Amino acid sequence: MNLLFEEDGSFKAGVVLTDNNTSLQVELASGKRSKVKAANVLLRFEAPSATELLDRAEREAADIDVDFLWEACPDAEFGFEEFAADYAGHKPSPIEAAALLLRLHSAPMYFHRKGKGRFRKAPPDILQAALAGQEKKRQQALLIERMTADLKAGVVPAEFSGALPQLLYKPDRNRPETKALEAACAETGLSAPRLLRRCGAIADTHEYHLGRFLFEYFPQGTEFPPCAEPADRGDLPVADVRAFSIDDAHTTEIDDAFSLQPLADGGMRVGIHIAAPGLDIAPDSDLGRVARDRLSTVYMPGRKITMLPEAVVEHFTLAAGNTVPAVSLYLDVAADLSLRGHETRLEQVPVVANLRHHDIEPLFNEQTLADGLADFPFRDELKRLWELATVLEAGRGQSTNTPQRKDYNFVVDWNATGEDGPGRIAIDERERGSPLDKLVAELMIVANATWGALLRDAGVAALYRAQTVGKVRMTTTAAAHEGLGVDCYAWSSSPLRRYVDLVNQWQLIAHLQGNKPPFTAKSAEFLAAMRDFELTYAAYAEFQRGMERYWCLRWLRQEGESAPAARVLRESLVRLERLPLVLKVPSLPALDRGARVRLAIEEIDLLDAECRARYVELLPVDACNDAFGEEEGAE
Repeated sequence: MNLLFEEDGSFKAGVVLTDNNTSLQVELASGKRSKVKAANVLLRFEAPSATELLDRAEREAADIDVDFLWEACPDAEFGFEEFAADYAGHKPSPIEAAALLLRLHSAPMYFHRKGKGRFRKAPPDILQAALAGQEKKRQQALLIERMTADLKAGVVPAEFSGALPQLLYKPDRNRPETKALEAACAETGLSAPRLLRRCGAIADTHEYHLGRFLFEYFPQGTEFPPCAEPADRGDLPVADVRAFSIDDAHTTEIDDAFSLQPLADGGMRVGIHIAAPGLDIAPDSDLGRVARDRLSTVYMPGRKITMLPEAVVEHFTLAAGNTVPAVSLYLDVAADLSLRGHETRLEQVPVVANLRHHDIEPLFNEQTLADGLADFPFRDELKRLWELATVLEAGRGQSTNTPQRKDYNFVVDWNATGEDGPGRIAIDERERGSPLDKLVAELMIVANATWGALLRDAGVAALYRAQTVGKVRMTTTAAAHEGLGVDCYAWSSSPLRRYVDLVNQWQLIAHLQGNKPPFTAKSAEFLAAMRDFELTYAAYAEFQRGMERYWCLRWLRQEGESAPAARVLRESLVRLERLPLVLKVPSLPALDRGARVRLAIEEIDLLDAECRARYVELLPVDACNDAFGEEEGAE
């Protein structure tokens, strides 16, 4: 006796060795013996053999038209043997019955299983939906196959149009485009960016890196939504000063300016004037919400994405020739440069000049201060402010001999095009801590510390920048900033480009005008703004560092610099002397920190923003440039 039975979702046939009513001992064609429950037996037969039954049944099942089968079967639940009799028109042979069983089982969309060997035809609407889904899958499989072939042949499929950013930066694995890209990558051994670059979809590596940032932080684009104009500031007194700013050549958001009025007793009245968008922009206005959404201006070499619309920036920026609203801190300075008092005013400030670093530093630097300054505009004001800054720095417990890290100015000429795409990069090196730097930094520290203390003492909530045990963080508590040597430090000096400064300006203006401040220390909006700003500001800074690294690599390729000098930071890590570029050099021997080495640039990959370098030789330490440190900003 032979039998057909079901085991683990498949059909098997074998010879019965023993029959114990509830179970049977069966020997399969392979020689394996198996215990089969009687309930799992579907068909008992004498002939043909078990092996022949399945072979012939499978061949005959392939010839049965499943659509005709569905039309012919009863609407009610049925067993395969009884339906096989109707289908064959006679008592079915074991092979005919088994063939029908296999065909019913192979078409689950047409026939729903109801038990061992029992089925029910699918309702017409459900069947049509299932068939449509099957056809859709088939068409999708053909589409994926075709797109994969296109990619392997170096052609971007038409379907990729408009989907490239998502495919590159956040692929959705349910989309056929993603499946095709993954398949092509697996078959070519290339990453998705490299494959798409080979196909011509990534023509500009700069736009590739910028696109990743924009995709995450500006998914709706960088254009500003329509916003109502800033409200009228009303009547503000005009200050009797001649204010001037000090910025680099590319600064357009001029937040701060200074003025100086000599006093009869040899002292002076120093004005620190901060642009005041907080006077005309309310937190819940269109522009207030735009600033809240962006939180900060985004900086990168050659471009920036401002926190506020350009027209609004132009309205408030402290540009020469304009009289603009400002929050002014006046310092009453004695002849010995000690501070006798201070006063804060809301006023309009006439700005008479925007001094630029590249124009002033050749005339006003440590050497010219020692040798005697030549005659140039604002010479006397700059000298007196620098003398005050030196006293202020000492008052914070800062050493003037502290080694200063270098700053780098990245200037991109977008009118030029090189082999790596649009843009030619110039990277200028300048020492941080010049007299101009010190002058601006110290006056900004005074303003931020003074206004932070003013809000603290008045019980008005503010967002503070604190540093304890080397860690800098945002807080609502007026805690000390150990790195700067001040009791509290509330960012307030850059309201055109940092939302925290704008929030603090709103709080300060409300206090000065005797109004209720818009935020309380424990309000959800206030705390959320602090948290979101800190996270976003850090992300923007990380993006800026990444783009500076990219442009450093572009500079190496552009200038053909293949053997740069570098300084050892630590094991396998060096920083180039000419550029703010840190590289990992596996071949670097064990050397002391600060040791000078020569490298050989072997490969630069702009797509991954990586550089492979090899150690060549040890260089002598340059006596005039022996100081070396891996400094961190204290702000």
